Amino acid sequence: MAVEVRKAVLLAAGRGTRLGELTAKIPKPLLEVAGAPIIAHIVHVLERAGIREFGIVVGYLGEMVENWARAHVASNPHIVITPIRQTELNGTGGAMLAAESFLAGEERFVFGWGDILMDRANYPRFVEHARHDEFDLLLAANRLKDPFRGAAVYIAPDLRVERLDEKPAEGTAKTEWNNAGLFAADQRLFAYLKRLERSERGEYELPQAISRMIAGGLVVRAVEMRGFWSDIGTPADVEAARALFKPMRTR
Repeated sequence: MAVEVRKAVLLAAGRGTRLGELTAKIPKPLLEVAGAPIIAHIVHVLERAGIREFGIVVGYLGEMVENWARAHVASNPHIVITPIRQTELNGTGGAMLAAESFLAGEERFVFGWGDILMDRANYPRFVEHARHDEFDLLLAANRLKDPFRGAAVYIAPDLRVERLDEKPAEGTAKTEWNNAGLFAADQRLFAYLKRLERSERGEYELPQAISRMIAGGLVVRAVEMRGFWSDIGTPADVEAARALFKPMRTR
């Protein structure tokens, strides 16, 4: 039986410090790729997958993201975008906690990073899995030669996630699966987020909450993402994405 999935949250509060001067005056989610801001591509494909309400967690240069959201809704009045202020930039776990009230009452919801691009065909497929699969948390995973920049994901043959290893040392991961930055969950996620302790970076890390869900016996499953994927982490990534990613079709 299908579960209704109406809302998505995109985390867009960080600066993207590895991008240097590129994000000195503009937040990373608003960097232009293929004729539109990164976050616009994500909203567009999720909207075409049936999502109509979006919460955008903002922080660094948040007014710029809020202004973009107002302009986007003005030209796309069939969707709703609610900016959510992350008053303390304390990590992705803290960002999701800021969105708790926006997601109150939702049986299931989609969420993810607002500054990652991947092949558009992945999003509707992921949303269909979110509506129909049995899980406690659903995690998008893509293959990389070495997932040291993100989180290495150890996946069993039945696609159950056995372990996450956040930012392993380069060359040490024993898996090619990488956390692709798109998820689906239900309200139980917030109980795990509220029990987080600060990481070595001084942040509340969403992947740590997922690791605790796995350790607690909850079912975390993976969905394979195919084709183009980029976390747009460096200036070279920006140039590569601009060369390879196709402009979006509005209709």
